[in-house]
Amino acid sequence: NTHSVTQSFQLIVLQRKAAKRMPTLELKGWYWGNLTANEAKAILQDSPEGTFLLRDSSQRDYLFTISAMTSAGPTNLRIEYKHGKFKLDSVVLVKPKLRQFDSVVHLVDYYVQLSRSTDKAASNPQAVATGPNSTVQLLLTKPMYTAMPSLQHLCRIAINRRTQQTHHLPIPNRLKDFLTNYTYNV
Repeated sequence: NTHSVTQSFQLIVLQRKAAKRMPTLELKGWYWGNLTANEAKAILQDSPEGTFLLRDSSQRDYLFTISAMTSAGPTNLRIEYKHGKFKLDSVVLVKPKLRQFDSVVHLVDYYVQLSRSTDKAASNPQAVATGPNSTVQLLLTKPMYTAMPSLQHLCRIAINRRTQQTHHLPIPNRLKDFLTNYTYNV
């Protein structure tokens, strides 16, 4: 049985390394790496609802955790990584099946866009279980940066929010390449 535990641990280590090699993960500024749940809670404590960060999961079976500020305070959402796909683990959704993504950045980008497009007063399909029979609305709207991103990166995000057709913009090809190198809205 020690052999299967060792193999399982080695698989998790390999998956972690593969997932973290994604070049766009380091570009974010909202990926904090090896941060504990208590450290994340302290960082988010005085932030508005919807503020979030991505960190390495402290639980062995998960690669990443999203720490987010909700109306009930900071909470942690584990991200599963199985068969090369990422999905949220500890979120209760109205839809029966959680979406899966090719990268953790796609996952975060999707939920940020969903949170930004969902009117807070309307029923939000994202809810986080916080107690025996209670849930709070999950919003991921404002990334908590480890350091201020470059002006170029912030401009790229602003342009990506406005258009997905950067190849039609009247700018040099070098700038088009820069824009398409990171096509996310967060």
